[in-house]
Amino acid sequence: MSLPFFYESELQQAASHFTLSEETSRHCIQVLRMKSGEKLLLTNGKGLICTASIAGEDRKKAVAVIEKKEQSPPPHRKISIAISLLKNTGRFEWFLEKATEIGITDIQPLLCSRTEHTRFKTERMQGILISAMLQSQQSWLPVLHEPAAFDSVVTAGTWQQKLVAHCLDGSKQTLLTIPPANEVQLLIGPEGDFTPAEITLALDNSYTAVTLGNTRLRTETAGMVAAALLANR
Repeated sequence: MSLPFFYESELQQAASHFTLSEETSRHCIQVLRMKSGEKLLLTNGKGLICTASIAGEDRKKAVAVIEKKEQSPPPHRKISIAISLLKNTGRFEWFLEKATEIGITDIQPLLCSRTEHTRFKTERMQGILISAMLQSQQSWLPVLHEPAAFDSVVTAGTWQQKLVAHCLDGSKQTLLTIPPANEVQLLIGPEGDFTPAEITLALDNSYTAVTLGNTRLRTETAGMVAAALLANR
């Protein structure tokens, strides 16, 4: 059986002992009923994984003794999905979960002309990423940006490879035919797709138009498909 795995943002490479956060302490001591000497895994979301053992059974400030440390290198490719917020928040949260499990390193919520829902609960969304990282046994937490206007993201983009997926007629490449790059960002539009003006702006800023297949996909499905195709090349 695998050890319980927890996220602790303040965990440092030099630590020999670590006081767990109140949330982790409560889960270990009250929910899992862990006792002194029992082992767990900790990560700071920046590649560090520590094997530790419970040294004190405090429900608010449990202490863990660090027994082993492993530092994983950063992902060799940086992959960003810039995707419109959705009217159905649950569908957007589903995308965040799946993109994290797949191994996307950067997520940029977009505010487009046809974006209907603009509220964004950063703490809740970050929590979804953390849970997905732990569930998939990873140690690098994706960067989650605050929502930004489509125009500002497109005009400020410095990614080595820039792609935009849309459903309008016109010249488009199949995503799988494009050679992979070490740094890539792909834009996904809202319900109703990007407007022609937004697509033109993206193309004018060196984004390449791509198609994800022959069927029309929901925004969150398109994001997941794009994430899977980009991460596994």
